[in-house]
Amino acid sequence: MRIHHLNGATLCPWGRQRLLGGGHQHLVCHCLLLETEAGLVLVDTALGLEDHHAPSRQGVRDGMRAMRPTWDEAETMARQVERLGFRREDVRHIVLTHLDLDHAGGLADFPRARVHVSATEHTAAMEKRSLFERMRYQGVQWAHAPDWKLYDAARGERWFGFDCVRGLEGLPPEILLVPLVGHTRGHCAVAVDRGDRWLLHAGDAYFFHGEMAPEDHCSLGLRVMQNLLQMKGRERHENRARLRELVRTQSDKVRVFCAHDPEELRQLATSSGA
Repeated sequence: MRIHHLNGATLCPWGRQRLLGGGHQHLVCHCLLLETEAGLVLVDTALGLEDHHAPSRQGVRDGMRAMRPTWDEAETMARQVERLGFRREDVRHIVLTHLDLDHAGGLADFPRARVHVSATEHTAAMEKRSLFERMRYQGVQWAHAPDWKLYDAARGERWFGFDCVRGLEGLPPEILLVPLVGHTRGHCAVAVDRGDRWLLHAGDAYFFHGEMAPEDHCSLGLRVMQNLLQMKGRERHENRARLRELVRTQSDKVRVFCAHDPEELRQLATSSGA
């Protein structure tokens, strides 16, 4: 399987010097494009073409205002898939870590793709039980009625200390959905077997690579932001600790990275040649 590490959106949040602590000048939306025997597979879609300009997506643009995306259409997964020489129709499957607007915005750009997501996350996005969920989930991004494939988070196998991990229907066994609840009610990571090592896309389970370091360092601003965004704080902190233990004990077998850290994206894109 060939793996492309792609940035689906560059985010330059207000007050980023204080928020990011000088470690970064911006954030990214790290997506994966996998070339598999089942066709192309996207892991997360970031912001889509319609998010950039469609009148129906004004709520998305309003919701992203504090994060100040560059709104560069060339960064969308649709344009990057085409730039790599594929058609958008070649994307047969999309696997989502969660349904936040900066992760699911490109769904409509691939209307024929089957969308794999946690059933708990899907329910949270459809029901929007809290004010915050009504803000973070933008139903207009899936108004085209995607072909959903939902997964019960209570079923699966054990994988490197994580429970209820499972394969995905119609996809190779090298791609797994790993429950990592906390940031949202049904947040998941996505594991991909590269052959020599697993990759674990941890989504928004953490935001900065220093959180996985032995000294666990992160700017105060990012810590506050993560606490504000979480739906299940105890579970998020527990899962973050489990990720840190995975990095400490199994880094030769599993490479962990998150959705928004530009340094992790740079390292992986360089090493893969993507």
